[in-house]
Amino acid sequence: MSALTIERGRSALVVIDLQKGIALDPDLKPHASQEVIANAARLLATFRQRRLPAFLVRVELSKDIALNPESDLPPLDPLDSPPGFAEFVHEVAPTASDVVITKRQWAAFHGTELELQLRRRGVATIVLCGVATNFGVEGTARVAYENGYQQVFAEDAMTASSEMEHNASLNILRRLGRVRTTEEIVRALS
Repeated sequence: MSALTIERGRSALVVIDLQKGIALDPDLKPHASQEVIANAARLLATFRQRRLPAFLVRVELSKDIALNPESDLPPLDPLDSPPGFAEFVHEVAPTASDVVITKRQWAAFHGTELELQLRRRGVATIVLCGVATNFGVEGTARVAYENGYQQVFAEDAMTASSEMEHNASLNILRRLGRVRTTEEIVRALS
C-alpha cells in the first residue's frame, strides 16, 4: 500500500447518511455507530479547519417518490421517513460552510446537485465515509468512479449491518480508490 497523498486544494469530504434514522443503529458492525460518528466528525473538523469543502448527504423518503422495485427482500429504508429520521446526528451537524445534499435513494449522485457542486468547486478527489458501507457509501463510490473522481475511503468512519457486508464492500472500494484510516487521512491533509 502506497503512502497517502491528497491534493488539498482539489479535495472534498462526502459524508453519507450520518443521520438519526440510520447512524444510531446499535447493531452496526464492525465499527460501532459512535466510533464511526466520532471518526467522521474528526474528518469533518479537519476539512472545515483547512477550508476544504464538506458535503453532508442524507436520505429522505416519501411513498410518492421512493424507489420501490419488486425485490426478493423488503426495502431497508421506510417508504416514508418518520419525523427526525433525516436529521444529522449532533456531531456532524452542518455549518454555514457545508453543503447539504438530500437524496431519495442509496447513492448520492442521481437526482441531486452533488456532481454540480463538486465540479463548481474544482474537486478532483473525494474522501468518503458514512453508513452503510455496502449501500450508501459503495453506491456513491461506484458513480464517483464512473465520473472520474479520485477517491479515498475512511475505513473506520464507515460501517454496515455486518462485518461480512462491510468487508465485502471494502474489497470493491479498494478497486475504486484507496482505503485508509481516519488517522492516515488527517495526516495526509496536514
